[in-house]
Amino acid sequence: MARNDDVNPIASSPRLASGESRVLAVIRASLPGAGDGDSARRDETRELPGHGLTHDDVNEDANDAAGSLGTLSETQEAPGSDESSIPPGLSPGTRGTYESFPLLGVSSVDELRQILGTDVEDTQKKRGRLSNDKSDGAVKDLKDDVAPTDEIVYKDSSTFLKGTQSSNPHNDYCQHFIDTGQRPQNFIRDVGLADRFEEYPKLRELIKLKDDLIAETATPPMYLKTDLLSYNLKELNCKFDVILIEPPLEEYQRTCGATNVQLWNWDQIMELDIGEVAANRSFVFLWCGSSDGLDMGRFCLRKWGFRRCEDICWIRTNINNPGHSKNLDSKAVLQRTKEHCLMGIKGTVRRSTDGDFIHANVDIDLIISEEPDYGSIEKPVEIFHIIEHFCLGRRRLHLFGRDSTIRPGWLTVGPELTNTNFNADLYQSYFANGQITTGCTERIEALRPKSPPPKGKVSGRGRGGFNRGRGRGR
Repeated sequence: MARNDDVNPIASSPRLASGESRVLAVIRASLPGAGDGDSARRDETRELPGHGLTHDDVNEDANDAAGSLGTLSETQEAPGSDESSIPPGLSPGTRGTYESFPLLGVSSVDELRQILGTDVEDTQKKRGRLSNDKSDGAVKDLKDDVAPTDEIVYKDSSTFLKGTQSSNPHNDYCQHFIDTGQRPQNFIRDVGLADRFEEYPKLRELIKLKDDLIAETATPPMYLKTDLLSYNLKELNCKFDVILIEPPLEEYQRTCGATNVQLWNWDQIMELDIGEVAANRSFVFLWCGSSDGLDMGRFCLRKWGFRRCEDICWIRTNINNPGHSKNLDSKAVLQRTKEHCLMGIKGTVRRSTDGDFIHANVDIDLIISEEPDYGSIEKPVEIFHIIEHFCLGRRRLHLFGRDSTIRPGWLTVGPELTNTNFNADLYQSYFANGQITTGCTERIEALRPKSPPPKGKVSGRGRGGFNRGRGRGR
């Protein structure tokens, strides 16, 4: 009869707490002739297939695991146990280990192997999920999930709800994006122009009145196909109140897959003679991407004689085509889903005194719309609405425009256009009578957000006035 120390010589080893020892115990128990003697075990140094372990390692760690699971020694046999009750395939030397299994509610090595989740043949197909009862430490739930080998389809992120321990749980949209590819901005409500002011009837009326006035005072659309690398903007023979610049940045080739346009670097963009075609008081809107364009865009504004005064951010949704970004910047840590449009101001324009030229606070500095198809560099049409609602100037220039961006009230210039109808003399005739602004109506003036007038002063012409079609030449 072997001593208890021979059966379980290292029952107090610190390795007993590891899951590896338990796996080895299962492998040890399943080997033929396990536990038949230390001398025979030391002679077997073959490496187990697929595990990189020798029989010596398995036998030693099996004894560790047996002690941690409460193995009965041969001198402490369980009542009613004998060699005839040992399942086939187990040697009598493993009786002590086998007799401990009823304490775990199992009756064979296979069942113990399944509970521990260490089935050698099915480790690639099964994953055990073990949750411990915090009150008594007992095993309360155990499931074997068969994971598909080709693709995992996530239906929702209900298991990732944050704050579930409180009375006010809320969704974790970041985790939902990781699981499904649906961006958090997809779930923002009322982002379209038609729905944005549904609950604000006065603002909805203001937007409608301004759109009607803009359409009534807009010049016929004009466009000029030309290469802006060599074209002299002075030949337009006009000073503009608003200039929208939409350059095909080199960044778009990395982020949008744009390959069908001639890309520009920031040195070329900076060489555009924007200052020569900008009026004394005017605004410029420059699309600058989402990486180093923010800094380079500021340099451009400074060189052209503008001061940065606003940053309009376009948040791109992917409702129609959810998924993760196809192209990732090598220097980026996160997936970029936004783009910036810097706004610059030239001259002195104050919202409290220049209501004849600007109407502030009509729109917000945020655009939330669907991302265009891969390879497209189209920008949201809402940028035109923001500009037209803000600046009342009628002389509007769009550089790097395309056929899809030709618009009443705008002169569109760019190499991607397919035709030309620009006539400098005809264009100048639209402003010959001094009507360089859209003007304003009494109802628009009453509805639009305004700054309070200075104390002790009565609002006059600077508050916007009601002289439709009248404005100061700049």
